[in-house]
Amino acid sequence: MGKITGFIEYERENPKNRAIDERLKDYKEIKLSLPEETLSRQGARCMNCGIPFCNWGCPLGNLIPDFNHMVYKGQWEKAFKKLSLTNPFPEFTGRICPALCEGSCTLALNREPVTIEQMEVSIVEKAFKEGWIKPSIPKVRTGKKVAVVGSGPSGLAAAFKLNSYGHNVTVFEKDDEVGGILRYGIPDFKLEKSIVERRVNLMKEEGIEFIVDCEVGTDYSISKLLKEFNSIVLTGGCRIPRDLNIEGRELKGIHFAMEFLAQQNKRVAGKGILEREITAKDKVVVVIGGGDTGSDCIGTSRRQGAKEVYQYEIMPKPPVERDETMPWPEFPKILKVTTSHEEGCSREWCVLTKRFSGKNGEITSLQGVKVEWKKDENGRLQMKEIPGSEFEQKVDIVLIAMGFTNSKFEGMLEELGVKLDNMGNVYTDKNYMTSVEGVFSGGDMRTGQSLVVKAINEGIQVSESVDEYLMKK
Repeated sequence: MGKITGFIEYERENPKNRAIDERLKDYKEIKLSLPEETLSRQGARCMNCGIPFCNWGCPLGNLIPDFNHMVYKGQWEKAFKKLSLTNPFPEFTGRICPALCEGSCTLALNREPVTIEQMEVSIVEKAFKEGWIKPSIPKVRTGKKVAVVGSGPSGLAAAFKLNSYGHNVTVFEKDDEVGGILRYGIPDFKLEKSIVERRVNLMKEEGIEFIVDCEVGTDYSISKLLKEFNSIVLTGGCRIPRDLNIEGRELKGIHFAMEFLAQQNKRVAGKGILEREITAKDKVVVVIGGGDTGSDCIGTSRRQGAKEVYQYEIMPKPPVERDETMPWPEFPKILKVTTSHEEGCSREWCVLTKRFSGKNGEITSLQGVKVEWKKDENGRLQMKEIPGSEFEQKVDIVLIAMGFTNSKFEGMLEELGVKLDNMGNVYTDKNYMTSVEGVFSGGDMRTGQSLVVKAINEGIQVSESVDEYLMKK
């Protein structure tokens, strides 16, 4: 597997990014591709581990050592076939996954891990280029009809697998385009929408029907859905954003991150903005939240021409390297510096936003305080404000990127009568079936906010349960 001494001979080589001055002028993808000879060397670094922990760390269970070896040997088509056994959309995960597999790579114990994520996207892009990816139309249809509600990563994965089993699949999407968070949540500089459209068009050729601008429960009645389909799969995601209920929240200029990001994705696609436009041009921007969505807001603000950008995170600054709190092969929660951070912003940790102030109904400043975190007698972290650390920040626009709480219950879920768990997510049994016979759920709607790669895995798992249920009937 790989080259026996490859991990000693070769160092990790990352793909280069487009120059900051260049990429800030557009919304095209940032990362450049690695040459095939470089990828071959990276494949050679794979150590033929007795237990491939990269496979364990990947939610999809990708057969990583196998396709690493095949790339090393120049067997690209075989590598693609091996990758396709577990991952229906490597063109997505190879671009936006945090690479949990790399955190579990044995080399990550004391060296840089294999460039697995770059290997993945390179394999699938070569497959598209060489014409190895063609519509796979089922030879036999079962006659069973399945409705998938939601066309995000989980919904697309469920539709893909259910169609491959021979069922007739219809996907309902409330937005005007297919893709969910892939379409209107993730900026084009991380995932160009032509990549999403390429896959969706392929799925259409395979026989999957997509109905957009259609909210189930409003535009398409629940009674009609239950009557016309043998099974329903709920993959609507986790769309209720976590809010800041503090003084001044009602001021204009304070927005949820997804409102801001969705608008820009529409602009890039040449679509008109019907609601009030949100723009960072010539403004001082504060992003509240230190995760990937907050980072996306930074990159988008910089491209729009923001005057200054600040990012406030309430939690402590993560360590730069793996420590005893994150033992291998667990994914290391270390300091992450994204391409958006590199483009320019001021990052602050241990900051609590206390209130907003404004003039004539528009926000003008943010009042905050520094905090410290200490463990109590039970080992739980407790937050305490630091006296004398209060500050005021002048600001023109605030973007709240604090994650999501749960799915919207009013409407479809309430009318279906599905049970919720104690976190407000859709409850299912071990077979992904909700409390309503024949209605299943997967992805963030079932688990709460998670990663795209985990949502794809949920879509695959729920589709297997739906197939078993339909064929037993």
